[in-house]
Amino acid sequence: MGDLFAGIGINEALARGLGKAGITRPTGIQAEVIPLALFGKDVIGQSATGTGKTLAYLLPLLQKIETAKRETQAIVLAPTHELAMQIYHQSEALSQNAGLPVTAAPIIGQVNIARQIDMLKGKPHIIIGSSGRILELIQKRKINAQTIKTIIIDEADRLLDDMNWASVKAVIKTTMRDRQMLLFSATMTPAALERAKEVMRDPEVIAANGQTEIPSDISHMYFVCEPRVKFELLRKLAAHLNVEQALVFINQSEAIETTVMKLNYHGLTAAGIYGTAGKADRQKALEDFRSGKVRLLVASDLAARGLDIPGVKYVFNLELPEDPQIYLHRVGRTGRAGQSGTAISLVTGKEIELIAKLEKVLRIKLTSKDLLSGKVVDSRPPARPVKRSGTR
Repeated sequence: MGDLFAGIGINEALARGLGKAGITRPTGIQAEVIPLALFGKDVIGQSATGTGKTLAYLLPLLQKIETAKRETQAIVLAPTHELAMQIYHQSEALSQNAGLPVTAAPIIGQVNIARQIDMLKGKPHIIIGSSGRILELIQKRKINAQTIKTIIIDEADRLLDDMNWASVKAVIKTTMRDRQMLLFSATMTPAALERAKEVMRDPEVIAANGQTEIPSDISHMYFVCEPRVKFELLRKLAAHLNVEQALVFINQSEAIETTVMKLNYHGLTAAGIYGTAGKADRQKALEDFRSGKVRLLVASDLAARGLDIPGVKYVFNLELPEDPQIYLHRVGRTGRAGQSGTAISLVTGKEIELIAKLEKVLRIKLTSKDLLSGKVVDSRPPARPVKRSGTR
């Protein structure tokens, strides 16, 4: 079925490489973006998490790389180390499966810069990483920005915010004016769109088939409980639902370490990823989770952006987010690539009002559940007081 990718312009080698990975049919965002990207258009692509945005830009990028030239031709910017490494590994795997001599290098902050400079001497075709470190190496003249033909910004809503915009814009300004730019995100704020158009050339805006909604193959449920019993309830649910691996989200990143300690105390092997942890610590947590050494991975919303861990069937919210779009990003970590998934929220009485907000904004149904005798059952509505008739 590689002809389906051929129909949108992907060459035989890449289609064959996709087939080796079991990918035979383009997703909606891929079908709409790839022909435009191959034609050289600037594109802003918006679709839900898990709908294949990474391949929507990697496929045309790898196809357009001039492998005979020993020069850096593209930059991919990502907001987190984990996402940058994920993109790097996917690029490497796709190039290898397709038999393409395309080289890539991860260039991220908090890593030995001397080692990165040595890596850049090989003139990798693609540089993937953080805007701050890439800008630093451009300024040190270790990266020749004049040969860059394509800039890709992943998780664009994050990289175009007030905190990151200055360094991202500075990187863009170092390149030639005729570069191609591709931006991708699950959500895009009006402010981010305005900033994007400021540095792009008449971009095509693609919102693929309404895919900014949560995929229908994710089921949503919630359990009402007191704050003090959330960890014990999570332990029971993990046992009775035979949860092998799950992501656990909380609202405050500074509470991740404490949360991990409590989960381990309650008999659940857990690790955490958060922005302030060192790169080695975050990488070990991810590796332990992927290998099955730990059962639960506790994350903040920022640290989990862009994470793609195959086979995660459950996402737990120990706390509900105020912003429905954050809920979308969280639950999008499951139910990926057409697989089913379950999002479970443990809420207090004060958080119940957020349920109605999520249902209205995201057009989904969250079902109230109870755990009775080891089984998850629909909650019974509270008994209404019986009206008694009588004489005064």
